[in-house]
Amino acid sequence: MPTLSDVKVGQRCVVSKLTGEGAIKRRIMDMGVTKNTEVLVHKVAPLGDPIEVTIRGYELSLRKDEARCVEVKDVTKA
Repeated sequence: MPTLSDVKVGQRCVVSKLTGEGAIKRRIMDMGVTKNTEVLVHKVAPLGDPIEVTIRGYELSLRKDEARCVEVKDVTKA
């Protein structure tokens, strides 16, 4: 299954599952990344880390390892 780190700039997706453990999973959930939430990948840094996404109406920067903990579905162009 694709993860948020696989989604390209300008694509939308829907969060299907969080695979992180413990504090990482809790931190991601506290930032508003939960199941069935729509995410738009807005920017990716030149070296690929961090990734800036729009979720729930605000901009959020995630590290690449955090983005790998977010499984996504329904990847489409914005």
